[in-house]
Amino acid sequence: MKQAKRRGRKIEQRRKRKAGKTVFPQLVGRVQMTREGYVFVIVDGQDDDVFVRAAKTRGALNGDTVRVAVTKTPHHGGRTKALAGQAARGERREGEIVEIIQRSDKPFVGVFHMVGAHAWVLMQSRFMPYDIEVDGEEALAMGAQTGYKVAALVEGWNRGENCPYGRVVDVLGAPGANETEMHAILAEFNLPYRFEKEVENAADKIPSEITPADLAERKDFRQTFTFTIDPEDAKDFDDALSFKPLENGNFEVGVHIADVSHYVLPGSPVDKEAQDRGTSVYLVDRTVPMLPEKLCNKLCSLRPHEDKLTFSAVFEMTPDAKVRKRWFGRTVINSDYRLDYYQAQSIIKAPDQVGSDGGVLPDTDRASFQSSPELATALRTLMSMALILKSRRAKAGAIDFDRPEMKVKCDETGKPIEIYQVHSFEANWLIEEFMLLANRSVAEFVSGKGKTFVYRVHDTPNEEKLAGLRVFAKSMGYTMGSELEGRGSATAIGDLLTRSAGRPEADAFREIALRAMAKAKYSVDNIGHYGLAFADYTHFTSPIRRYPDLMVHRLLAIYLANGKSQDKDYYAAQCDHASEREAIATDAERTSIKYKLVEYMQDHIGEEFDGHVSGVTEWGMYVEIEPTHIEGMVPLREIKGDFYEFEEDKYRLRGRRTRKIYRLGDPVRIRVASANLEQRLLDFELLDTEE
Repeated sequence: MKQAKRRGRKIEQRRKRKAGKTVFPQLVGRVQMTREGYVFVIVDGQDDDVFVRAAKTRGALNGDTVRVAVTKTPHHGGRTKALAGQAARGERREGEIVEIIQRSDKPFVGVFHMVGAHAWVLMQSRFMPYDIEVDGEEALAMGAQTGYKVAALVEGWNRGENCPYGRVVDVLGAPGANETEMHAILAEFNLPYRFEKEVENAADKIPSEITPADLAERKDFRQTFTFTIDPEDAKDFDDALSFKPLENGNFEVGVHIADVSHYVLPGSPVDKEAQDRGTSVYLVDRTVPMLPEKLCNKLCSLRPHEDKLTFSAVFEMTPDAKVRKRWFGRTVINSDYRLDYYQAQSIIKAPDQVGSDGGVLPDTDRASFQSSPELATALRTLMSMALILKSRRAKAGAIDFDRPEMKVKCDETGKPIEIYQVHSFEANWLIEEFMLLANRSVAEFVSGKGKTFVYRVHDTPNEEKLAGLRVFAKSMGYTMGSELEGRGSATAIGDLLTRSAGRPEADAFREIALRAMAKAKYSVDNIGHYGLAFADYTHFTSPIRRYPDLMVHRLLAIYLANGKSQDKDYYAAQCDHASEREAIATDAERTSIKYKLVEYMQDHIGEEFDGHVSGVTEWGMYVEIEPTHIEGMVPLREIKGDFYEFEEDKYRLRGRRTRKIYRLGDPVRIRVASANLEQRLLDFELLDTEE
């Protein structure tokens, strides 16, 4: 009876569709494509995407903006990363693309191939299943050769043709060469790897001298004890701290930031380029700066023993880190010391407390810094205050997702030779807490005036995903608080991470919690920063490498001079652009790391490693090798001994016959089966299925 009713409904739907009476809801979104030709349309503001079968994509490709008609809606929510098989079972929205609104401006990277008068760019990407036909003569004139890697932009796809057509926009070089592969990643994300001559020339014309007129409008901190703390290999120093004991027992603490706004004027060629880039990009072996070298490494770099123009947040603070007064304005400084984190840590702590992981200076170097009582007093006092600030944030509900950062060491040819962890010292916390204080204080100051501003915001997490974390935690023997809304959820997450610290399940809890989090972004609408537990927050401290910080400096200068509120619509658009550029830069950075990790593992094919389950899907199990955090996949079809089913709500795989379970955080042993450099994929073989 039910089958007959369903058949009747389908016949009626077909009849109405033919009569033109069925109107499907339409959405606009961005295409994410698979190697098999399936499409997932991701719609801004919606957790669930729309699955489109290969025959109904209308020639849309990865990154295109499209209009999709939703032809099928499940009775319960779909998932962002499901397979096509799931969609066929009615577990997600399905649709068909009705219009390509805009082709992606990001080129596809492939290998140039020419036969006779015909030429193609052959694809090996996970996100592009079709080759691109191109003008061979035009490509040859650009220096392309058969077998070279090139970047090609799709221009269209004629009906009835087997592949899209486009043009070569860049010739990258011979595959496998480090320069080729890094430029290929930059091209893939449409990121520049050089400045145009016009921009370089404009930067060269910016005056280097500090004039009496420049000094007249600034507070002079050149006689105040000042220092910078940065990574050992840093080339630009955009923040400095000053420290001065006061007669009343308090301390004056200055957070001094390079005054990029003094040198980069709105609308100038350098400004337009920085605005377009949005941020500096940090690949494994290079930095793609937001500003030309003259600015980021010279004029605006707070190098020691040089007068430098800065924009500052200055605080009078008690020994227990309470702010009694604050002042914002333009300043001039002269830094006394340039320290790296290891050097600062060796002064803060006794030598035997610094650690044995490479963070201790040779005795001669350490002695030279410890010979300055003023530096030691400043660092230790500021460290004490920073720990108090950090503790207060934790009590307010700030969430600490901190885990060791993994770095890839390459030789002079770019070949990866070592994967190692970078640990945070207390010296890192010292800088972080005072940068957070400055960012928060600037945001509070402008927020109180009710004027247009650029905020760094972070929304509350997805409650449904947090509920999933609670269920998973319970399966592991942990309970979470009943309050999963607002700040109550932050307390519950923080408590869970604290109680599980050092145990195998801690990484799993952290991963699920991170998936539930909203993405931080820039906005003119101040909704606060959930992760940091701040009602007001902005980015003020890195204008050399982030354009939003430069906008913040300009707005702050206007409001300090009692200027009127600025155009909200303009800054809203700039916030959206900056957030988009940040996301692109982050993806490019991760891609470069992934490439080098896969390249590194090519020399370890067949070797066995201990790891833990870092992700589960219906197509496989992701495993992270310990302690390097190198991740690969064990395809579900390759797990021997049983047929495993994916139980999404429990974050696990379960054997249909043996009932054996693999869930997030479980320890496993794997063998490296293959390493695909072109697709940046590692395949592992699971070794412990019988245990």
